[in-house]
Amino acid sequence: MSRPEVRIYEVGPRDGLQNEATAVSTEAKLTFIGMLADAGLREIETTSLVSPTAIPQLADADELLRALDRRPGVRYPVLVPNARGLERAVAAEVDAICLITAATDAYVQHNIGMSIDESLNAFEPIASEARRRGWWIRAYVSTAFGCPYDGEVDERAVASVAERLLRIGVDELSISDTLGVASPTDVRRVLGALSAAGIGPEALALHFHDTRGTGLANVMAALELEVHCFDASTGGTGGSPSAPGSAGNLAAEDLVYLLDRAGLRSGVDLDGVLAAARFIADRLERPLSSKVGRAGGWPR
Repeated sequence: MSRPEVRIYEVGPRDGLQNEATAVSTEAKLTFIGMLADAGLREIETTSLVSPTAIPQLADADELLRALDRRPGVRYPVLVPNARGLERAVAAEVDAICLITAATDAYVQHNIGMSIDESLNAFEPIASEARRRGWWIRAYVSTAFGCPYDGEVDERAVASVAERLLRIGVDELSISDTLGVASPTDVRRVLGALSAAGIGPEALALHFHDTRGTGLANVMAALELEVHCFDASTGGTGGSPSAPGSAGNLAAEDLVYLLDRAGLRSGVDLDGVLAAARFIADRLERPLSSKVGRAGGWPR
């Protein structure tokens, strides 16, 4: 897969929708995913293979994956939380999966009912089987900048979890500001700890929420440190059921606009992303909350 200078990893169909109360039909999700691909997004996290009772919005995961039009050159990762999720991923013939843990035990316990150690032990056989099948593997390190239960997070804890995930064979780490509390200073602090542990920017993505309006500033800080992959959610939707107070993810349309104005190539078309953002906002029965969604691009 060709890699643009800045990779935008789209999380809207999974992370963006998982916490939304308004039900979105499978047909609408498939249309949304198709519009994202039309806009030039080449990595679209599609759904989560969790228990249907855990996240009702994603209860149609198996049906969606059966109907998905998988376009050449587009990667469609799915979140696999456990061994049962792995079985469903095999049946769906996926080729890319995501795992999720955190830098704090309290968050992992609330999110998936395990400690950090237990989650990593559970992921090891999943990662082993995924590698055997030639799948691409991503892992999220949630609460890397702050935890709703433990408060501030030591950057050395982030680096420790990241090191262990790489040892089990993960291809990419998404270092996540789950609460949207980070500032550029925090980004430099955490990336410095990862670098000191021998983890370079080529292994990293950053997952920012824009809860407190610092998402784009954090992107710029990370770009200065040579991180070139950022998670975003078209329409700015998102939030974690296990993180009270977490607002939407960084909106893809805001990120694309910033990169375009900075002269940085992403391969993503702003008008296409805005069309997809308006589509999903309409299905969620609410106006767009993103800055560029409201104001539009420039020049018009």
